[in-house]
Amino acid sequence: MTSVSDLQKLLPAVLVWLMTLKSCLSQPQVNATTMSYPDYENIVDYGDFPVLCVKESNRQFRRWFIPTFYSIICVLGLAGNLLVIVTSFYFKRLKTMTDVYLLNLSFADLLFALSLPFWAANSMTKWILGLELCKAMHTVYKVSFYSSMFLLSSISVDRYFAIAKAVSAHRHRSQAMFVSKVSSGVIWLMALIFSIPEMKYTTVRNDTCTPYASNADQLRVAIQASQIALAFALPLMVMTVCYSSIVQTLCQTRNFERNKAIKVILAVVTVFLVSQMPYNLVLFWTTIVTAKGGTDDCNYENNLLYASDVTQCVAFLRCCLNPFVYAFIGVKFRHDLLKLLKDWGCMSQERFFRYTCGRRRSSGATDTETTTTFSP
Repeated sequence: MTSVSDLQKLLPAVLVWLMTLKSCLSQPQVNATTMSYPDYENIVDYGDFPVLCVKESNRQFRRWFIPTFYSIICVLGLAGNLLVIVTSFYFKRLKTMTDVYLLNLSFADLLFALSLPFWAANSMTKWILGLELCKAMHTVYKVSFYSSMFLLSSISVDRYFAIAKAVSAHRHRSQAMFVSKVSSGVIWLMALIFSIPEMKYTTVRNDTCTPYASNADQLRVAIQASQIALAFALPLMVMTVCYSSIVQTLCQTRNFERNKAIKVILAVVTVFLVSQMPYNLVLFWTTIVTAKGGTDDCNYENNLLYASDVTQCVAFLRCCLNPFVYAFIGVKFRHDLLKLLKDWGCMSQERFFRYTCGRRRSSGATDTETTTTFSP
């Protein structure tokens, strides 16, 4: 039996144990569901992390808009430029500088039209055709683009000398063909040189064929600025000076073909401005935004993409409009085209004579070499 002295020794230890147990029971229970964690949302500054701009609406728009317009431009561009090329070789119509420039212009626009299906594929889905074809697509586009703009300028210069400086042009008539062939070769060489950045920097990034690393890429600023200066501002200045002088010269004559020739010139300038001006304005503003490091406004960036896509499609219309504005609007090319259709069995003999003999003018102005482009 336990003695009284043993109980007296055990009692203090029991009291200490009971007091410890009471202290533990009085504290709140902590488990996985009630455990409190630090408020990291108030500690981490999410402003330091970049916010991605969602461009899904623009991608959806490009998937149907660009392929549709590119297909139309491609078909019309191939048909119109092939007709100019076939007509020129079939009738051997390379007798003036303008004839040579128009033939080279048709080749440039034809080359550009052939690249449009690849551009449409690049806008619809991921680029799966490899790096070599990616570089080739951008290079072909830039070579054809620069050569086309330079050839349009050369045509305006040739028309200026043929009409405003007719006496001196006739004096150097024997050298004209040699000069036109050499200048055409120089134009293609210059276009190739100006396309070197596309050959070098174009690559496949994020499953897209592009020469630019990002919207804030300074390389993009240099390429776009040079394109605006060389392929728009310079041709526009040359065409404005030449065609203004031509119109002044025509206004001083009393030829009954004068008014129609002036209308053709106005049509040439109008087509160039309507097709190229909107795109180059958007390209100019995009270049400024890129030079400043891009924009943080996602809505603003998406609007720029929409504007760029729409105006670029309008600018690409040049490859299918050039044959009609510069070639078939003239008497000589129009007559040759009708004769070609007759020889191929696409037009009857009676209809051919109705369209040609009934509309031909007795004036020598319609058949002279100096009015190749501007004859009605």
